Formats: sequence, C-alpha cells, structure tokens
Amino acid sequence: MALALAKHGYAVCFTYLSSAKQARQTLKELRAISPASQMVRCDISKVRAIERAFAFFARRFKRLDVCIANASSFFPTPLPNVTEKEWDNLVDTNLKGTFFTMQCAVRLMIEQEFISRIITMSDVSASLVWRRYAPYTASKVGVQHLTKIFAKEFAPTILVNSIAPGTMLLHPDRDAGLEKDILKKIPLRRLGTPDDIVKAMLFLIESDYITGQTVSVDGGRVLF
Repeated sequence: MALALAKHGYAVCFTYLSSAKQARQTLKELRAISPASQMVRCDISKVRAIERAFAFFARRFKRLDVCIANASSFFPTPLPNVTEKEWDNLVDTNLKGTFFTMQCAVRLMIEQEFISRIITMSDVSASLVWRRYAPYTASKVGVQHLTKIFAKEFAPTILVNSIAPGTMLLHPDRDAGLEKDILKKIPLRRLGTPDDIVKAMLFLIESDYITGQTVSVDGGRVLF
C-alpha cells in the first residue's frame, strides 16, 4: 500500500513497531520513488506514542492528504478463557489505536482547505460470527462504526471509509487443509492478494462522493 501511494505521487510517512529491519528496507524502496518519505516507530496501542508520531509527521510535512489506520493484532482467543491481557492487546491496538489515530489525523485535516481522506482497515469477520476470535472481531466491528461516526462528523471536507479484507495471506506454517477449507467459503474460489487491497485503497482515494462506507474485498466470503 505504501509503495503504491508513492508511485501515485505521495510522500509516505509510515509507522512500525518491532520490525525495524523490514521498515528500513521499506523506507529505502519508498525513497527510491518518493525521496521525501519517512518512517517513525509507534506503538499504536499507546495514545502518547500516536501523538508523538503525528508530531514527527507535522514537523516534516505541511499537509495531510490521506491517513490509513492499518495497524492490527490478530490471534485466536478461545472462550471462556480470554484473559484481560489478550483483550487489551487486541482492543487497544485495533480499536483504541484506530480511534486516536483518526482523531489526531482530523486535527490536522480540519485546518486544510481541501478534501482529505481517512481509510480504516477492518475485516470481513465484522460481518460474520467467528468462534475463537471474540475480542478481535468485536474490535473490527467497532472500527467500522467509528468509520461512520467520523464520516458524519467531519463531512464534507474529510471523507472516511473502511476496507474490510477477506483472507489475503496464510501463515507459512498453517495446517495442510486450512487453505482448502477457506476456499470452500469464498465464492470466487481464490485467496485475495495485497494488490486487491491496493486497488480498493486507490478507488477510495480517487472518489469524491463516497464516505462512511465499508468496502469488502473478500471474494464474496461475507455471503457465507
């Protein structure tokens, strides 16, 4: 997504948490296309860290055209044994982090005299009922609702939408039959790709008449 934005003329400022080596490589690739691009470490589950990341951004850029709230934690949490630590890990990153990222973004955007955009990343699971993932799916339902609230609050100058991916990538150590089982639930009979998400992102960035919506990029999985 970052590289696609750079190829479309954007200077990109992205955050990372623990993958410093991969972040530096991404920044190197970005700067080969868009030399002004930046990166900053940020624990999205911490409000002060988000505020510091936006302060870093504001010192280096004069405008904010697009904010993409993409950070997320994902792991199973079988009931009835979910711990407070597991709940906080998932909800603080996925929901609280998204909220305060959006709030920091609009503080910059409302001062601008042009249309800007926020895109949140939710999940197909927000429309389904998954066992073993209650905190995760609840957090993604919350992200979709926040998308609507911010869209209504800050129209007409800030357009706010969400992308809800289906299954894009599988863990390399997955069970042998997992992919086959998932494909049975996808009408288009294939997994998604990062490029499918990029196309949805660019569509929302280029649109001037869509706000408060969730675009499902799931091959039809939400139909099951």
